[in-house]
Amino acid sequence: MRTRPTLSWTPTGDPLPRTAELGAVAELLRRGGVLVLSGAGLSTESGIPDYRGAAGSLRRHTPMTYGEFVGSAEGRRRYWARSHLGWRTIARARPNSGHHAVARLRALGHVSGVITQNVDGLHQAAGTPGVVDLHGILDRVICLSCGRYSAREELDRRLRAANPGFRAAVSAVNPDGDVDLAEHEVAGFVVVDCESCGGLLKPDVVFFGENVPGSRVERCYRMVRECSALLVLGSSLTVMSGLRFVRRAAAAGVPVAIVNQGVTRGDEHAAVRVDRPLGDALTELLATLGETPPRSSPGP
Repeated sequence: MRTRPTLSWTPTGDPLPRTAELGAVAELLRRGGVLVLSGAGLSTESGIPDYRGAAGSLRRHTPMTYGEFVGSAEGRRRYWARSHLGWRTIARARPNSGHHAVARLRALGHVSGVITQNVDGLHQAAGTPGVVDLHGILDRVICLSCGRYSAREELDRRLRAANPGFRAAVSAVNPDGDVDLAEHEVAGFVVVDCESCGGLLKPDVVFFGENVPGSRVERCYRMVRECSALLVLGSSLTVMSGLRFVRRAAAAGVPVAIVNQGVTRGDEHAAVRVDRPLGDALTELLATLGETPPRSSPGP
Protein backbone atom coordinates (compact mmCIF):
# COMPACT_ATOMS: atom_id res chain seq x y z
CA MET A 1 0.00 0.00 0.00
CA ARG A 2 1.37 3.41 -1.00
CA THR A 3 0.68 6.52 1.03
CA ARG A 4 -0.68 9.73 -0.41
CA PRO A 5 2.15 12.30 -0.70
CA THR A 6 2.05 15.11 1.86
CA LEU A 7 3.74 18.09 0.26
CA SER A 8 2.42 20.89 2.42
CA TRP A 9 0.79 21.68 5.74
CA THR A 10 -1.03 24.84 6.78
CA PRO A 11 -0.79 25.86 10.45
CA THR A 12 -4.05 26.74 12.18
CA GLY A 13 -4.58 28.95 15.20
CA ASP A 14 -2.02 31.21 16.83
CA PRO A 15 1.64 30.14 16.80
CA LEU A 16 2.76 28.48 20.01
CA PRO A 17 5.44 30.25 22.10
CA ARG A 18 9.00 30.06 20.80
CA THR A 19 12.27 31.26 22.25
CA ALA A 20 15.87 31.86 21.21
CA GLU A 21 17.19 30.63 24.56
CA LEU A 22 18.91 27.24 24.64
CA GLY A 23 19.17 26.63 28.38
CA ALA A 24 16.38 24.04 28.53
CA VAL A 25 17.85 22.14 25.55
CA ALA A 26 21.29 22.17 27.17
CA GLU A 27 19.81 20.74 30.36
CA LEU A 28 18.28 17.83 28.44
CA LEU A 29 21.63 17.15 26.77
CA ARG A 30 23.48 17.22 30.11
CA ARG A 31 21.41 14.25 31.23
CA GLY A 32 22.58 12.25 28.20
CA GLY A 33 20.68 9.77 26.08
CA VAL A 34 19.02 12.34 23.83
CA LEU A 35 17.80 11.08 20.45
CA VAL A 36 18.22 13.49 17.52
CA LEU A 37 15.73 13.63 14.64
CA SER A 38 17.16 15.88 11.94
CA GLY A 39 15.65 17.42 8.82
CA ALA A 40 16.60 19.46 5.78
CA GLY A 41 17.10 22.63 7.81
CA LEU A 42 20.31 21.15 9.20
CA SER A 43 21.86 20.95 5.72
CA THR A 44 21.00 24.40 4.39
CA GLU A 45 24.31 25.80 5.62
CA SER A 46 26.04 23.16 3.47
CA GLY A 47 24.42 24.63 0.36
CA ILE A 48 21.48 22.20 0.15
CA PRO A 49 18.11 24.00 0.38
CA ASP A 50 15.24 22.75 2.49
CA TYR A 51 11.77 21.97 1.19
CA ARG A 52 9.57 24.35 3.16
CA GLY A 53 11.61 27.27 4.52
CA ALA A 54 11.43 30.85 3.30
CA ALA A 55 13.39 29.86 0.18
CA GLY A 56 12.28 26.22 0.23
CA SER A 57 12.36 24.22 -2.98
CA LEU A 58 8.64 23.33 -2.84
CA ARG A 59 7.93 26.93 -3.84
CA ARG A 60 9.26 26.12 -7.32
CA HIS A 61 9.70 22.34 -7.48
CA THR A 62 7.42 19.29 -7.21
CA PRO A 63 9.42 16.26 -6.00
CA MET A 64 9.30 12.99 -7.89
CA THR A 65 6.64 10.59 -6.60
CA TYR A 66 7.02 6.83 -6.49
CA GLY A 67 4.00 6.34 -8.73
CA GLU A 68 5.34 8.58 -11.47
CA PHE A 69 8.80 7.04 -11.29
CA VAL A 70 7.70 3.43 -11.72
CA GLY A 71 4.79 4.18 -14.04
CA SER A 72 6.29 6.59 -16.56
CA ALA A 73 9.36 6.13 -18.75
CA GLU A 74 9.26 9.86 -19.47
CA GLY A 75 9.10 10.59 -15.75
CA ARG A 76 12.18 8.44 -15.15
CA ARG A 77 14.02 10.16 -18.01
CA ARG A 78 13.22 13.55 -16.54
CA TYR A 79 14.22 12.45 -13.03
CA TRP A 80 17.55 10.87 -14.00
CA ALA A 81 18.56 13.79 -16.26
CA ARG A 82 17.91 16.27 -13.48
CA SER A 83 19.27 14.06 -10.70
CA HIS A 84 22.41 13.29 -12.75
CA LEU A 85 23.34 16.96 -12.57
CA GLY A 86 22.08 17.51 -9.03
CA TRP A 87 24.01 14.55 -7.65
CA ARG A 88 27.29 16.29 -8.40
CA THR A 89 26.31 19.17 -6.11
CA ILE A 90 25.20 16.80 -3.34
CA ALA A 91 28.42 14.80 -3.67
CA ARG A 92 30.50 17.97 -3.27
CA ALA A 93 28.59 19.19 -0.20
CA ARG A 94 30.46 19.12 3.10
CA PRO A 95 29.18 18.89 6.69
CA ASN A 96 28.60 22.25 8.35
CA SER A 97 29.05 23.29 11.97
CA GLY A 98 25.67 21.78 12.88
CA HIS A 99 26.60 18.32 11.59
CA HIS A 100 29.94 18.47 13.37
CA ALA A 101 28.28 19.58 16.60
CA VAL A 102 25.87 16.63 16.47
CA ALA A 103 28.82 14.27 15.91
CA ARG A 104 30.58 15.77 18.92
CA LEU A 105 27.48 15.49 21.11
CA ARG A 106 27.16 11.86 20.05
CA ALA A 107 30.81 11.12 20.86
CA LEU A 108 30.43 12.68 24.31
CA GLY A 109 27.33 10.64 25.15
CA HIS A 110 24.93 13.57 25.26
CA VAL A 111 23.22 12.12 22.17
CA SER A 112 22.28 8.43 22.09
CA GLY A 113 21.51 8.20 18.37
CA VAL A 114 20.55 10.07 15.22
CA ILE A 115 17.59 9.56 12.90
CA THR A 116 17.78 11.77 9.83
CA GLN A 117 15.13 12.57 7.25
CA ASN A 118 17.92 13.83 4.97
CA VAL A 119 19.38 11.76 2.14
CA ASP A 120 22.67 13.65 1.76
CA GLY A 121 24.91 11.54 4.02
CA LEU A 122 26.35 14.60 5.77
CA HIS A 123 25.90 13.21 9.29
CA GLN A 124 28.10 10.26 8.34
CA ALA A 125 30.61 12.55 6.64
CA ALA A 126 30.87 14.50 9.91
CA GLY A 127 31.74 11.27 11.74
CA THR A 128 28.46 10.37 13.44
CA PRO A 129 28.18 6.56 13.78
CA GLY A 130 25.06 4.46 13.43
CA VAL A 131 22.89 7.08 11.71
CA VAL A 132 19.45 5.80 10.69
CA ASP A 133 18.71 7.19 7.21
CA LEU A 134 14.93 7.26 7.53
CA HIS A 135 14.37 8.15 3.88
CA GLY A 136 17.40 6.32 2.49
CA ILE A 137 20.56 7.82 1.04
CA LEU A 138 21.43 9.21 -2.37
CA ASP A 139 24.88 7.65 -2.71
CA ARG A 140 23.39 4.20 -3.31
CA VAL A 141 21.21 2.80 -6.13
CA ILE A 142 18.87 -0.20 -6.07
CA CYS A 143 17.44 -2.31 -8.91
CA LEU A 144 13.67 -2.63 -8.52
CA SER A 145 13.73 -6.07 -10.20
CA CYS A 146 16.63 -8.03 -8.70
CA GLY A 147 17.31 -5.90 -5.61
CA ARG A 148 21.00 -5.41 -6.43
CA TYR A 149 22.63 -2.41 -4.79
CA SER A 150 25.34 -0.38 -6.47
CA ALA A 151 27.24 2.83 -5.77
CA ARG A 152 25.93 6.11 -7.13
CA GLU A 153 29.43 6.84 -8.44
CA GLU A 154 29.13 3.76 -10.63
CA LEU A 155 25.81 4.95 -12.05
CA ASP A 156 27.22 8.43 -12.56
CA ARG A 157 30.03 6.94 -14.66
CA ARG A 158 27.58 4.94 -16.77
CA LEU A 159 25.28 7.93 -17.32
CA ARG A 160 28.21 10.09 -18.38
CA ALA A 161 29.23 7.44 -20.91
CA ALA A 162 25.66 7.13 -22.24
CA ASN A 163 25.21 10.90 -22.49
CA PRO A 164 28.48 12.41 -23.73
CA GLY A 165 28.39 16.17 -23.76
CA PHE A 166 25.18 16.41 -21.70
CA ARG A 167 25.25 19.78 -20.01
CA ALA A 168 22.72 22.24 -18.69
CA ALA A 169 22.78 25.35 -16.56
CA VAL A 170 21.83 24.44 -12.99
CA SER A 171 20.37 27.30 -10.98
CA ALA A 172 19.55 25.37 -7.80
CA VAL A 173 19.68 21.84 -6.42
CA ASN A 174 16.84 20.42 -4.33
CA PRO A 175 17.09 18.37 -1.10
CA ASP A 176 16.36 15.17 -3.05
CA GLY A 177 19.29 15.79 -5.43
CA ASP A 178 16.97 16.87 -8.25
CA VAL A 179 17.44 20.15 -10.15
CA ASP A 180 15.20 22.32 -12.31
CA LEU A 181 15.63 21.78 -16.05
CA ALA A 182 13.49 22.75 -19.03
CA GLU A 183 11.79 19.90 -20.88
CA HIS A 184 13.88 20.40 -24.02
CA GLU A 185 17.04 19.91 -21.97
CA VAL A 186 16.03 16.40 -20.87
CA ALA A 187 14.40 15.21 -24.11
CA GLY A 188 17.43 13.31 -25.44
CA PHE A 189 18.77 12.00 -22.15
CA VAL A 190 19.56 8.26 -22.17
CA VAL A 191 18.60 6.28 -19.05
CA VAL A 192 20.60 3.15 -18.20
CA ASP A 193 19.20 0.01 -16.57
CA CYS A 194 20.56 -2.61 -14.16
CA GLU A 195 23.72 -4.27 -15.48
CA SER A 196 22.73 -7.56 -13.85
CA CYS A 197 19.13 -8.02 -15.01
CA GLY A 198 18.10 -5.01 -17.08
CA GLY A 199 15.62 -3.85 -14.45
CA LEU A 200 14.74 -0.30 -13.44
CA LEU A 201 17.27 1.51 -11.30
CA LYS A 202 16.15 3.83 -8.53
CA PRO A 203 18.12 5.85 -5.98
CA ASP A 204 17.93 4.11 -2.61
CA VAL A 205 15.70 6.82 -1.21
CA VAL A 206 12.03 6.90 -0.22
CA PHE A 207 10.15 8.96 -2.78
CA PHE A 208 7.03 10.92 -1.90
CA GLY A 209 4.15 8.45 -1.84
CA GLU A 210 6.43 5.53 -0.95
CA ASN A 211 6.47 3.89 2.47
CA VAL A 212 9.50 3.81 4.73
CA PRO A 213 10.44 0.13 5.25
CA GLY A 214 8.66 -1.27 8.28
CA SER A 215 11.82 -2.65 9.88
CA ARG A 216 13.39 0.82 9.74
CA VAL A 217 10.34 2.39 11.35
CA GLU A 218 10.38 -0.18 14.16
CA ARG A 219 14.07 0.48 14.77
CA CYS A 220 13.30 4.18 15.15
CA TYR A 221 10.40 3.49 17.51
CA ARG A 222 12.76 1.42 19.64
CA MET A 223 15.24 4.31 19.74
CA VAL A 224 12.41 6.61 20.85
CA ARG A 225 11.44 4.20 23.64
CA GLU A 226 15.01 4.02 24.91
CA CYS A 227 15.92 7.73 24.80
CA SER A 228 15.72 10.27 27.60
CA ALA A 229 14.47 13.04 25.30
CA LEU A 230 13.83 13.67 21.60
CA LEU A 231 15.58 16.65 19.98
CA VAL A 232 14.25 17.70 16.57
CA LEU A 233 16.72 19.71 14.48
CA GLY A 234 15.71 21.57 11.33
CA SER A 235 12.46 19.86 10.41
CA SER A 236 8.98 21.28 9.84
CA LEU A 237 7.66 17.76 10.61
CA THR A 238 5.14 18.18 7.78
CA VAL A 239 5.32 14.55 6.68
CA MET A 240 4.10 11.80 8.96
CA SER A 241 7.30 9.76 8.55
CA GLY A 242 9.02 12.09 11.02
CA LEU A 243 6.06 13.48 12.95
CA ARG A 244 5.01 10.03 14.19
CA PHE A 245 8.16 9.77 16.31
CA VAL A 246 7.43 13.12 17.95
CA ARG A 247 3.89 12.01 18.69
CA ARG A 248 5.08 8.65 20.03
CA ALA A 249 7.63 10.34 22.32
CA ALA A 250 5.11 12.85 23.66
CA ALA A 251 2.51 10.14 24.29
CA ALA A 252 5.10 8.16 26.27
CA GLY A 253 6.03 11.17 28.40
CA VAL A 254 9.44 11.61 26.72
CA PRO A 255 10.36 15.33 26.58
CA VAL A 256 10.44 16.77 23.06
CA ALA A 257 12.59 19.78 22.14
CA ILE A 258 12.45 21.35 18.68
CA VAL A 259 15.05 23.70 17.22
CA ASN A 260 13.87 25.00 13.86
CA GLN A 261 13.30 28.26 12.02
CA GLY A 262 9.56 28.75 11.65
CA VAL A 263 6.57 26.82 12.92
CA THR A 264 6.44 23.03 12.79
CA ARG A 265 3.64 20.50 12.74
CA GLY A 266 4.97 19.10 16.01
CA ASP A 267 5.04 22.32 18.04
CA GLU A 268 2.03 21.31 20.16
CA HIS A 269 3.99 18.29 21.41
CA ALA A 270 7.17 20.19 22.32
CA ALA A 271 8.15 21.05 25.86
CA VAL A 272 10.87 23.32 24.45
CA ARG A 273 10.55 25.21 21.17
CA VAL A 274 13.60 27.19 19.94
CA ASP A 275 13.55 29.30 16.77
CA ARG A 276 17.15 29.77 15.57
CA PRO A 277 19.50 28.78 12.72
CA LEU A 278 20.92 25.33 13.43
CA GLY A 279 24.65 25.93 13.01
CA ASP A 280 24.60 28.86 15.41
CA ALA A 281 22.36 27.14 17.94
CA LEU A 282 24.32 23.88 18.04
CA THR A 283 27.66 25.67 18.29
CA GLU A 284 26.32 27.62 21.27
CA LEU A 285 25.00 24.44 22.86
CA LEU A 286 28.45 22.87 22.73
CA ALA A 287 29.96 25.95 24.36
CA THR A 288 27.26 25.90 27.05
CA LEU A 289 28.14 22.28 27.78
CA GLY A 290 31.78 23.28 28.15
CA GLU A 291 32.93 21.82 24.84
CA THR A 292 35.00 23.44 22.13
CA PRO A 293 33.00 23.54 18.90
CA PRO A 294 34.67 21.52 16.10
CA ARG A 295 35.72 23.29 12.94
CA SER A 296 33.42 23.01 9.92
CA SER A 297 34.55 21.40 6.68
CA PRO A 298 34.96 23.71 3.69
CA GLY A 299 31.75 24.32 1.76
CA PRO A 300 30.95 22.82 -1.62
